[in-house]
Amino acid sequence: MKTALITGGLRGIGLGISKSLLTEGYSLALCGSREIDQVSLELHELRSQCSENQKAVYYRCDIGNRNDRQELVQKIRCDFHQLNLLVNNAGVTAKNRNDILTMTEENYDWLMKINVQGPFFLTQAIVQWMIDQKETNPEFFASVINISSISATAASLNRGEYCMSKAALSMTTQLWSLRLAEYGISVYEIRPGLIQSDMTASVTEKYSKLIDDGVVPQRRWGFPEDVGRAVAMLARGDLAYSAGQVIMIDGGMMIPKL
Repeated sequence: MKTALITGGLRGIGLGISKSLLTEGYSLALCGSREIDQVSLELHELRSQCSENQKAVYYRCDIGNRNDRQELVQKIRCDFHQLNLLVNNAGVTAKNRNDILTMTEENYDWLMKINVQGPFFLTQAIVQWMIDQKETNPEFFASVINISSISATAASLNRGEYCMSKAALSMTTQLWSLRLAEYGISVYEIRPGLIQSDMTASVTEKYSKLIDDGVVPQRRWGFPEDVGRAVAMLARGDLAYSAGQVIMIDGGMMIPKL
């Protein structure tokens, strides 16, 4: 049995990742900030696709809350007994799109707790468990995948805190990749571009026009399943000698051009 923890795994990009990992034979530990009755349809959809040996379990968890993270790890250890893959996908965008001249510390602190502090310390807890599993069984395969954004390098002055958080998550990938290489635990970053999801719903019209005008060379929106396929590739170990690398899922948007 292979088990994956996907944070934010029942909406948007996270749901696309969950579906792809099911096809790879993973059982799923899923967490999010919503109550279980608010995710029942998505959870039922995933469970209907599980084979006899697979299961999908949902845990309500605020990734930015230390107690929630600790409780999450304890429950997964109890329910699954092992974990092969951590996908740090959960994240939030800026509450208000304010110029950096008027950005508030309250919004900054809220976003950073969820987008940076949460994934970092969740990874810390999970990889310590992964190391223990690796020492018990040298054949044990484990990896960590961070879902960041093209905003890690593309600056947006009206949501600077979001851009900073994704740049920090990118460095987090490199740090954990270096630290865990000796244990054979690979860490990767996937950097999506314009993906159709609930997070981009409010700017669909704006970006659809930009896409039509050629801002994305492939001239289409990305979809959650585009990211899901990339996660599946890494989860299989297809890029086992590429630790710490960034996989761009952006339709060529970030290719330097004149």
